[in-house]
Amino acid sequence: MKLLIIEDDINLANTLARRLTKHGFACQLAHDKAEAIGIAKNFAPTHILLDMKLADDNGLALIAPLRALLTDAHIVLLTGYASIATAVEAMRLGANDYLTKPVDMLTLLRALTGTCEPTTELIADDIVTMSPERLEWEHIQQVLHTNQGNISATARQLNMHRRTLQRKLQKKPVQQ
Repeated sequence: MKLLIIEDDINLANTLARRLTKHGFACQLAHDKAEAIGIAKNFAPTHILLDMKLADDNGLALIAPLRALLTDAHIVLLTGYASIATAVEAMRLGANDYLTKPVDMLTLLRALTGTCEPTTELIADDIVTMSPERLEWEHIQQVLHTNQGNISATARQLNMHRRTLQRKLQKKPVQQ
């Protein structure tokens, strides 16, 4: 199974590639639209994991060209900005599945392989759920990134006092 991971967050892309390699996927990474099309032509993946927000691009716009290039590929759209409208649009454009971040490895594997049964190769570390503290940290980081590092705007969006947010940001991220 050949997997193309199209994700602009390099750390997340590398983590996904490492974990999915353990489950039998040969992984290639792309971080933007042009790179994704080029790798798709040369690598001919059987599976594609596509992030919806690619820096300034929209992953939805990539579904149709990828589907035209690779008619039999299994495309899974992964997003941190889920909505019913984008889910419907993704399916209409040709995606096979639509998942929201953060996603656990079991759900991701089920979406990629199209099976409802867990694979026997599942590693216990992959199916550990996130603690509430880690989930809060991830959410704060996502909102901070969306606000381009603006602490005041992030605090307002999270309905939190600015100093409280600063204290939370000074702490090291809680391990999963």
